[in-house]
Amino acid sequence: MPDAAAEPGTAAARDAAEEKSAFSHPAVDPDSTAVYGDHPDQLIDFYVPRGAEGAGGAAPVVVVLHGGSWRAPYDRRHVSPFADFLARRGLAVASVEYRRGAEGGGEDGSEAGGGPVAGRWPDTFDDVAAALDALPALVRQHLPQADGRRVVLTGHSAGGHLALWAAARHLLPADAPWRTGRPAPLRGVVALAPIADFEVAGKLDVCGGATLQLLGGEALFAERRPYADPSLLLPTGIATTLVQGRADVDVPQAVAEAYADAAARAGEVVGVTLLEDVGHYPLIDPAADACAVVAEEIAQLAW
Repeated sequence: MPDAAAEPGTAAARDAAEEKSAFSHPAVDPDSTAVYGDHPDQLIDFYVPRGAEGAGGAAPVVVVLHGGSWRAPYDRRHVSPFADFLARRGLAVASVEYRRGAEGGGEDGSEAGGGPVAGRWPDTFDDVAAALDALPALVRQHLPQADGRRVVLTGHSAGGHLALWAAARHLLPADAPWRTGRPAPLRGVVALAPIADFEVAGKLDVCGGATLQLLGGEALFAERRPYADPSLLLPTGIATTLVQGRADVDVPQAVAEAYADAAARAGEVVGVTLLEDVGHYPLIDPAADACAVVAEEIAQLAW
């Protein structure tokens, strides 16, 4: 296929059309919602399994972490059709909300006076860690038909970063407040076009410098990166697959490949599924063939 970078007009048009399709689906209300903290964004939506794939046994649990550059305008509602899509394939789904950046910038070190800020330090990480820690008890309460021993983490874009990070908490620096004493009891991680390597993402200006904003700006980037960059937290010992569109202009293929290369250097094999003629958004678009590929990758780890 032609190189997307060589045809910016074509790539931009494709990206816009794919984004429009992914965001065209009505939001799907969850079967129930639980809180895992006092902040209004500390919520988890639960979708009960509806399909027949898991007939005869308890359904695995898929934890979904939404993307959106860690920025406030993008919340879990935009991935609710994707969560429902997974539930209709027989999977129990927990879709996590977390605190994201605010408009305009502020004392977190991000760009004052600019657009929506990417992430909140340390709140975004506090929330993902707290949600995962609270999940076993909440699954027993809200998804009694699920098997809480079979959990797969998935996330798209910035949510893909958070999924990889959450699976690597046992490798965080010793003084990290989110560090765990052992690997998370996961069947695996399926990260979708993840912002998985902060150095490469920064060089490519992924999502308008979102990684720099997430860590509080240039002055704090090097200090905080060891606590946040999944490519520095390897090997995890947890089965991991990255699903990536070759035509992705938002989080280019090079970011996923850099993470896989870092894993290989650490002695770990990370699967990378590359999809031809697929951009950033079809991975979470129930109308796209790529979304069915994602569901199959999740099912292979989950069942």
